[in-house]
Amino acid sequence: PAPKTAEAAKPAQPADPTQLEKSLAVLSKLKELEFHSRANIEELAELSLTIEEELKQRTFAEAIGAVYSAQDAFQSKILKLIEDYEAECDRLKPAG
Repeated sequence: PAPKTAEAAKPAQPADPTQLEKSLAVLSKLKELEFHSRANIEELAELSLTIEEELKQRTFAEAIGAVYSAQDAFQSKILKLIEDYEAECDRLKPAG
């Protein structure tokens, strides 16, 4: 038999449609944030090339690199949050 996980040990809670509905709305917003984050990363990469290669503004290269790194870190964290939140929404869905 499969070992019992902490998840399986929890008593099954009756599904609250309002909680599920609100949670799905939150999930939708998180996915929207992730979409914009990805677009920001692409835009920052283009700006970085423009600043460094075309304009030769080396003094700003480090600053835009730092902004890119921060956006990339945000992207990684939001993807993990979405993955975890999707699992929670699945848990809230009524069985069947």
